[in-house]
Formats: sequence, C-alpha cells, structure tokens
Amino acid sequence: MSEPTESALFHRIPSLTLAGARKAIIAAQQSAQAHGWKISVAVVDPAGQLLAFEKQDGASGVTIQVACEKAKTAALLGEPSKAFEDFINNGHPSFLSTPGVTPLEGGIPVIVDGAVIGAVGVSGAHGENDSYVANAAAQAVEEAVK
Repeated sequence: MSEPTESALFHRIPSLTLAGARKAIIAAQQSAQAHGWKISVAVVDPAGQLLAFEKQDGASGVTIQVACEKAKTAALLGEPSKAFEDFINNGHPSFLSTPGVTPLEGGIPVIVDGAVIGAVGVSGAHGENDSYVANAAAQAVEEAVK
C-alpha cells in the first residue's frame, strides 16, 4: 500500500474573513433599519465559531444568544436554520435532540463557489423577517466575491 500524498491528508476549507463578516453585519443592519427592526446579528465561520457580532440599541437581550445559535445552525447544516425548524413543525420532533442546533428561522449560510464559508444569524425582527435580514447580509458577501 502506498503512502497518501500530502493533499490527501487535509482539506483546505474556505472561510469568511473579519472583513467579510463586517460586510455582512453592515448589510444586515441597513436592511433591518429600513424596516425599523432592532436586531442582533452574528456571523460565524464554517464550523459555527463566532467571527463577529453586533446588537443594535434597543434589541432585546435574548436576541444575543439566539442570533449566535441561528448562525451556528446554518453553518453546520449548510442550509437555512428554517429547514431544521420545518423538520420539527412537520412532525419530526426527534430532531429536537440533535445537539448544538437551534430550530428557529433566521440563520442563513454564506455560500461561495458551492462551499459554505460561514453563516449569518439574525434575531429581533421575528421569524421570516429575521431570514429576510440574514439573506440580505449573506447576499452582500456572496455578490462582493463574484
């Protein structure tokens, strides 16, 4: 049996930078402000680890952890956190036992060249509005790298 090549020993995983995370946060805040929503926004890397976070003045304290967990869920699933919420709402409550995920709408992965490079989580605008804002943030990054 031959030795594996160096390239077979590890993966190079693209990830958002701090500049990319800041771009996402600015886009989220602009989107929320246009509707009068007070939000918290979290941006994570592909492993769900926090890169950047901001809570707008007037956003509820509970939005802090919820935004972080929504972003983490979207990064780990590689799809919107709403998909996980839908599993549960459609009769699969066993998904609630999955460790480390939050089944609430408002987490959106950031995808570039087919790879999840991070995710955005928004809390404070409620449900589909959180997703609306998180989508605006993710799209701002995705469009900037095209």
